[in-house]
Amino acid sequence: MNMDLIAIALGDVTWISIAFLLGFAATLLRLPPLVGFLIAGFLLNIVGAQSGDVLQKLADLGITLLLFTVGLKLDIRSLMRPQVWGTTVIHMTTTVAVISGILVALGIAGLPLISELTLNQAALVAFALSFSSTVFVVKVLEERGEMASQHGRTAIGILIMQDLVAVLFIAITSAKLPSPWAALLLLLIPFRSVLGAVLARAGHGELVILFGLVLALGGAQMFELVGVKGDLGALIMGILISTDKKAKEMADAMLGFKDLFLVGFFLSIGLSSQLSWTPVMIGLALVPIVLLKGALFMVLMLAFRMRARTSLFATINLSNYSEFGLIVASLGVASGWLPTDWLVVIAIALSGSFLLAAPITRSSNQLFLRWRDWLNKRQSSKRLFEDQPIDTHEARIAIFGMGRVGNGAYRELQNIKDEVIVGVDHDVARIAGLAEKGLNVIVGNAGDPDFWDKIEHNPPFDMVLLALPNVDANLYALEQISQLPYKPEVAAVVTYEDEEAIMREHGIEKVFNIYSAAGAGFAEHVIAVKAT
Repeated sequence: MNMDLIAIALGDVTWISIAFLLGFAATLLRLPPLVGFLIAGFLLNIVGAQSGDVLQKLADLGITLLLFTVGLKLDIRSLMRPQVWGTTVIHMTTTVAVISGILVALGIAGLPLISELTLNQAALVAFALSFSSTVFVVKVLEERGEMASQHGRTAIGILIMQDLVAVLFIAITSAKLPSPWAALLLLLIPFRSVLGAVLARAGHGELVILFGLVLALGGAQMFELVGVKGDLGALIMGILISTDKKAKEMADAMLGFKDLFLVGFFLSIGLSSQLSWTPVMIGLALVPIVLLKGALFMVLMLAFRMRARTSLFATINLSNYSEFGLIVASLGVASGWLPTDWLVVIAIALSGSFLLAAPITRSSNQLFLRWRDWLNKRQSSKRLFEDQPIDTHEARIAIFGMGRVGNGAYRELQNIKDEVIVGVDHDVARIAGLAEKGLNVIVGNAGDPDFWDKIEHNPPFDMVLLALPNVDANLYALEQISQLPYKPEVAAVVTYEDEEAIMREHGIEKVFNIYSAAGAGFAEHVIAVKAT
């Protein structure tokens, strides 16, 4: 047995254990775990630790899988919206110019480290800081059940556009000339149907994950063999399978693996960088610039005729720095374009931006309510198609959240109630599918004050059923319902016992636990069958 390999593995296990503890601490503070991972790397660096082979392989795999999942989530139609591609292009271009100018001005003033930057280096740093964090935004949207909301879809679209820019930068700067055999990669396009057929037969378990790993790692290796950057290959393989109906399932299944391997990348950033006061202070000084990024996002979204609330929520989510900025910076350091200290600067700025953004995202509803009148005066009088007045077709019962529970409740109420029922969900694709089946459904977000403003409350709702993805989403909806001029009867569906207690504390007496209700229904069905 090779004892050297055991020593390397044990060393990496120690680093990963420390990363877990600090990542867990960051989670308790409602921050992304990657903040803890970066801190773990810096602390280990201070005590003289070095990265092992296992950790470096984890880092490489993490970036490859990150790009593969970006490809899986790529929706060309959503990126073609002017609010997405127009905002992204103008924002990134302006941000790079503004931050470059700030760095040059600070360099002329003689600030240490910054004064040593050339104009090209300042532009590279500005480019790294122009990205927003996919990890942070997805975490916030998932916690609030807003992934399919208008502001969620807009933010995700902008993030994917930014990620594509980063991948293009990585591919262009790889200093590799493709071999003539690279032309054969075009054969992957007609081969897409074969990949879809394999995915369809892979079921819903571990084979989906394994097939995703094969596509990501195999695609990267295939591109490397013909002289093309492997990371680009992982992205392309993700794009090829992105139109398949099981692409989302694969992306969700691989999420944990991607995040696990990215731990190695964030740890390696700290382990490979020498921490000192100067880059730390400069990194902290760059944190307030995210407010300028946010202001520019807000101006651009309003200019593209988005509603004030949608613009504000998307802006708050995007006002941070990105892990892709770290990838760009690490590439710059590895290529000799940037001093190593700037990797520390960007890592500190990234962590600081999360510390600033976390409490703001938690207060986004309150911020909008406080500034609502002022913001609404600045939105365009010409509304986008999705912002037109909402007709509920005289519904007296509203069901918010048309997933399996809401859909089932809709059909059951149809059988026992004479009143018109309307189903509401912010997932446009889901609503379109239900509408094709003849259900009375509309697109909307129960936690959005403007949604309630757009509804024609004639007649008012007698009953509202909240079947949203989590307790926070239900509470946001309840907050808006409490401000209506009439008081409908409210019932809610929850998943856990503690959530049931929370909803009752907020005055909802009719609370249904999805698991206990399902068990009771199953028992009733068994008894009924036995009786016959």
